[in-house]
Amino acid sequence: MSDASMLNVRGLNAWYDESHVLHGMDFEVREGECVTLLGRNGAGKSTTLKAIMGLVPKRAGSVMFRGRELIAARPDVAGRAGIGFCPEDRGIFAGLSVEENLMLPPVVAPGGMSVADIHTLFPNLAERAKSAGTKLSGGEQQMLAIARILRTGAKLLLLDEPTEGLAPVIVQQIGRMIGEIKRRGFTVLLVEQNFHFASRMADRHYLVEHGQVVDMIPNHELPTRADSLHRRLGI
Repeated sequence: MSDASMLNVRGLNAWYDESHVLHGMDFEVREGECVTLLGRNGAGKSTTLKAIMGLVPKRAGSVMFRGRELIAARPDVAGRAGIGFCPEDRGIFAGLSVEENLMLPPVVAPGGMSVADIHTLFPNLAERAKSAGTKLSGGEQQMLAIARILRTGAKLLLLDEPTEGLAPVIVQQIGRMIGEIKRRGFTVLLVEQNFHFASRMADRHYLVEHGQVVDMIPNHELPTRADSLHRRLGI
């Protein structure tokens, strides 16, 4: 893990029509880290990922990715720069097979995982390659959504609630997968409601309340701060 900042977000504001959702988000993600955004429902976590990508109607502030300012860029520019976004609904195309879904996004940079490597990491996808994408289980759809990004060469993965609605045994598989992705040098920004899952995955946690970062907690400090964090998260 490097001390170099891969993503630097400063004063990020975002709006949906007249609704002002983000109120000056400030945080950074270093190369090779897994960082989580923690907070109650409606705190602005998922909107933050969308605002980084430019998928909100209006945003202001600064989104620097590897020294490049993206605040005025279109979503496809962020993608070509090397940021991959995995939305909460996973974005699997119903009319395409697993293989076609996997191959759909364009390669944006060298260094992406080969299909053979992806099938090693996700053997279920190899077995279901010809199946329709929406015939997969929720866990398999999540694996496909992440695998699709890994093939493109994107180096920063924005994962929105990857364990939402999944059985505990599948959550464990997703955790092992994210750990392996990190070991392979990818960087992850994770929005996650499952605090136990997040605490096993991340190097650092940003606590989000009312569209602002109110605290940063290194993972090694969680045991001494768990009670207060649980109260703030309502768990």
